[in-house]
Amino acid sequence: MRKVHIGSVKPGEKLARPIFQENGNILLGAGMELNQRFIDRLEGLGIDMLYIDDPLTEGLEPTTAIQDNTRKAASEAIYKTMNGLMDQPVTKGRTIAPELGRTFRKVFGDIVQDLIRREEVMVSLTNIHVADSYLFQHSLNVTILAGIIGLAKGYNRMQLEELGMGALLFDIGMTRLPKEILTKTTALTASERSIMEKHTEEGFNILRAQHDISLLSAHCALQHHERFDGSGYPRKLKRDEIHEYAQIVAIADVYDALTSPRPHRRRYTPSEAIEFLFAAGNTYFQLDLIKLFCKHISIYPVATTVLLSSGQAAVVAMNDPLAVHRPIVRVIREADGSPPVSAYQIDLKNEHSLMIVKEL
Repeated sequence: MRKVHIGSVKPGEKLARPIFQENGNILLGAGMELNQRFIDRLEGLGIDMLYIDDPLTEGLEPTTAIQDNTRKAASEAIYKTMNGLMDQPVTKGRTIAPELGRTFRKVFGDIVQDLIRREEVMVSLTNIHVADSYLFQHSLNVTILAGIIGLAKGYNRMQLEELGMGALLFDIGMTRLPKEILTKTTALTASERSIMEKHTEEGFNILRAQHDISLLSAHCALQHHERFDGSGYPRKLKRDEIHEYAQIVAIADVYDALTSPRPHRRRYTPSEAIEFLFAAGNTYFQLDLIKLFCKHISIYPVATTVLLSSGQAAVVAMNDPLAVHRPIVRVIREADGSPPVSAYQIDLKNEHSLMIVKEL
């Protein structure tokens, strides 16, 4: 399979991976043959990339960070909780979701077990979702990424759980905001942004009222928009004043936001997002945490279509943790535009004259 921009998909091609709805249910399954109506509909739902079956890339399959059943259960829990809170009147000083801690402790326990069992050193987020699912899937993706950092740091079980609960629920304050702001597809005005920024304190107030959620987990909601140099909000904390859990969640939050399609901008590629994070080292985020994060993120995930400096188009076949910028690629189009006579691969680590120019 290979991952391609939806503008390059042709009628008659088949999906290699399913597309998911907001609650984790499948919208279109793997093996579905696409016609123009389906392609137009998917584009209208905000989907910009698809995994497509391709004989030249047969056998190439990116490793998923967590199992499909784990993702579905987590998506359902996040969707049910977030929508339930959106439908409740604003309340202060009391528990408004009494099952919150127990529900999400089970969800994160399953996620971390999947992460521990992974054989891959580096991870990529491979699932394709409709644009309306961003709030729900973003929380799940941030949890996966934060869990990977927590494991890499050697956190014990209690620390992992505190971090994971905070990551799963870090954006829960969004449920207290006006829906017209949450669903707006153009840039926010200054007054709207001021309202939006209140989600950190709203989330903290929700979580600290839960008897079975750690106050440190609640601080992930409060502090995930604080920045290392003191330029963040709501309290303009800096450096070690920001709890490490919140710093980890902040890095995962920004990475997933950059690499997700948004109504007001194009998505960043993983390599572009990582460049952004490194540029923000010791300004927005602690540099050591960024270095640790980037050691475990695939810059060119398997099945990514790339253009080589030779003019050839290729698909990433395998990553080497010791040479993340130089994966093994499988050529699918020669420089003159012709397909290869038979599939062959190039190990860019050994071909110093070749480099990846861009993702296609």
